[in-house]
Amino acid sequence: MTDLPTRSIDLKATLSASSPTAAKDDHSEGMSYLQSVPRRMVTLYLPLTIIVVVLLFPFYWMALTSVKPDEQLLDLDKYNPFWTWNPTFKHFHKLLFESYYPHWLWNTMYVAVCATVLSIFASVLAAYAIVRLRYKGANLVGGLIFLAYLVPPSILFIPLATVVFQYGLFDSPFALILTYPTILIPFSTWLLMGYFKTIPFELEECALIDGASRWQILVKIVLPLAIPGLISAFIFCFTLCWNEFIYALTFLQSTSNKTVPVAIVNEFVDGDIYRWGSLMAGALAGSLPLVILYAFFVEHYVSAMTGAVKE
Repeated sequence: MTDLPTRSIDLKATLSASSPTAAKDDHSEGMSYLQSVPRRMVTLYLPLTIIVVVLLFPFYWMALTSVKPDEQLLDLDKYNPFWTWNPTFKHFHKLLFESYYPHWLWNTMYVAVCATVLSIFASVLAAYAIVRLRYKGANLVGGLIFLAYLVPPSILFIPLATVVFQYGLFDSPFALILTYPTILIPFSTWLLMGYFKTIPFELEECALIDGASRWQILVKIVLPLAIPGLISAFIFCFTLCWNEFIYALTFLQSTSNKTVPVAIVNEFVDGDIYRWGSLMAGALAGSLPLVILYAFFVEHYVSAMTGAVKE
């Protein structure tokens, strides 16, 4: 009985330490270093400023070059290379009204959308089969699919060019639509595999007990829950198709059939003369669709990359 006061004192000390006020004090004390302005400048603002400048400076230079007059592009000693007081939209006018750029933009959009939809459809079926259909060697198949993504496209475009030519698809958008999935499906399948694993399997078991088929489970249960993952895979595939250069350079020859990355390089470079204004205007206009895409779906993209599923 003599140690009861001691236990009472310990209990009071424990409760007081676990109280919200004490936790708040400990929390504020632990984060007090952030209240120091010099330390915050060094540990937070300075790194963020460097990162923002490094990431945004190429876009600034591209936009500045696209609105500079020709004489300012050639004489950097006389004119300020980082600013212009006489912007011009001549390069954009030439790009949009004196070239096939709108048609190249349409070709790029058509190829990217078709190849992305085809790749997502195949990746969903493959990822669901590997993750949910239990069979021997499923993990091995998933690993081999991801290893296929590591094969560089630079060693595949020659044999693929032979196949494309033999099937009569050379210099056609279908050549890109059918070859892009070879580099899109492996990574998309691997990404969706990780996302499907986070979906509770009990939901599918309940649906199976109620008599639903595997196709109904995939369409009505799994895919609605996996929308962030599908958006992430779509953005990845669409971006890769939009910026792809090697296959488009190899498989397309006619000026009217080219995509934007290849066309602006081939059509605005005359020997050793680079029309920098038109080149940068084409690159800037070609990047706008991707900027808009990321701006609308960046939250879903980050959610899928972290594998977050709200239950």
